[in-house]
Amino acid sequence: MNNIPDQTPEEEVVYFDELDLVDELLDALDDMGFDKCTPIQAKAIPPSLEGRDVLAVAQTGTGKTAAFLLPILDKLTREPVTKVNTIILEPTRELAMQVDRQLEGFSFYTPASSIAIYGGRDGHSMEREKNALKTGAPLVVATPGRLIAHLDLGYADLSGVRHLVLDEADRMLDMGFVNDMIKIIDMLPKDKLQILFYSATMPGKIRKFSREILKNPVEISIAISKPAEKIDQKAFDVADWAKISLIEHILKDKKDLERILIFCGRKKTVRDLTRRLQRKGHKAESVSSDLEQQEREDRLSDFRSGKIPIVIATDVLSRGIHIDGIDLVINFDVPGDAEDYVHRIGRTARASAEGEAITLISKEDRQRFKRIEELVEMKVRRVPLPDELADAEPGQGGDDRGKEGRGGGRNKGGSGRGRGRSGGGGGGSRSRGRGRSQSDNSNSGGGSSPANGESGGGEKPKKKFGRRRPKRD
Repeated sequence: MNNIPDQTPEEEVVYFDELDLVDELLDALDDMGFDKCTPIQAKAIPPSLEGRDVLAVAQTGTGKTAAFLLPILDKLTREPVTKVNTIILEPTRELAMQVDRQLEGFSFYTPASSIAIYGGRDGHSMEREKNALKTGAPLVVATPGRLIAHLDLGYADLSGVRHLVLDEADRMLDMGFVNDMIKIIDMLPKDKLQILFYSATMPGKIRKFSREILKNPVEISIAISKPAEKIDQKAFDVADWAKISLIEHILKDKKDLERILIFCGRKKTVRDLTRRLQRKGHKAESVSSDLEQQEREDRLSDFRSGKIPIVIATDVLSRGIHIDGIDLVINFDVPGDAEDYVHRIGRTARASAEGEAITLISKEDRQRFKRIEELVEMKVRRVPLPDELADAEPGQGGDDRGKEGRGGGRNKGGSGRGRGRSGGGGGGSRSRGRGRSQSDNSNSGGGSSPANGESGGGEKPKKKFGRRRPKRD
């Protein structure tokens, strides 16, 4: 494999107009105000354009969606096709919908058409998906199970497929889609197939799977151990029984914030905290796997639009959900996996914005949080508890769990002063023109990256391409 080292802050910035992309794509990026590549885009786009298989380790929020979409759209613009040419597999409906929206924006000036296949109330009907697969939609974005349902019926013509994207491959394996992925791969023409394999992590089982399906891939790794520089990280040492009261105190000081995301380790904790905050007059809703898919999507839509300022969730939202403008992430419970901490707090400080992350550390959580600090290579700043909680006994802080005699003793916070920030790069993003919104796929620390491409409807504006931009010195 060709190993490409992680990008360092000293590396030269790469601009999109320095890559060999067609003018149609450069115009779409220009309309959105994006000119600089994120590290994953700078490293993955050139070998993808050359037709090489790619094995990339990159988390959500690094710009990876554009890294695999732009090279494919470039080829389809140069040589338009009518058959199914590209299959992009996503582990969840939410991710399939997001990639479909971004694809709409990037392909704005191109002849490429696409179909999203994920089912559900907001999905297309089986009949419409069937027609697209029979007549040929060049790009297909799908969840594995839904696509298999079509393939089993035998009408999909996959003879023209030249690109397969496995996005969030680690999640698809964790969700039990390995057999579906293998079945789909076995139905594709092997000799002409390019596979772009993207994963947020690279445990042994993912590495083994990638070796079985990739041909001499270019291997790219974008470090995920450092949270974005613009996330102000802090933590409270607090007894379990005082956590809910501490949340109420924090929210009292943060009432001007538009979007707050609170992560809990268990669905029961999500339910309890949501009810407590609602009783206290907060506009808060929960999101967990207990909800029907449509309920989750409706609540996320309300959170995104600002109708719901506070969402309490399990780790169902820690990866793969693109919502810009989250001001504060609170870890009610310390995550069991150190990398999940990075994913959780990465929901804030997106699209070059600033953000804040607060973690509540109980006595039982201290060892786990120590592992997190080792992973991110920094000591997270501890904040003293407010006086009313520092001096309270179990049951006095207003937490229902205190009445059951859980927890105990006083906890006046901790020591361990630190900078509270780490990693990242800088640079800004902007969004303009043609009703598209700012990137849901931007790199929180590294310059400009493409937007999600949601268009505002109406007729397409006059095409601008046909003019090459001057190369930079």
